[in-house]
Amino acid sequence: MNKKELAEAIASKQGIDLKTVEKVINCSIDAIVEAVAQGDSVQFVGFGTFSQSARSERNGRNPKTKEAIIIPACKTPKFKAGKVFKDALN
Repeated sequence: MNKKELAEAIASKQGIDLKTVEKVINCSIDAIVEAVAQGDSVQFVGFGTFSQSARSERNGRNPKTKEAIIIPACKTPKFKAGKVFKDALN
């Protein structure tokens, strides 16, 4: 399912027009990204938590030339599924 299909599913389930649902989804995603980028975590009880994780600098190899390279440190997004979400899968 992609974002458009999600918007269509919500619109048909709730009887709301598609444009409004798309705006709400886009604003929600923007708010989550902004909060996580600032170092906060975003928690939806039962669904999961979006947070930020740090990767330290490490050694790697260029697969083409086999040359050793240093992969710089970076921050990455992380998602941890909540209990209700995990239980729905099992």
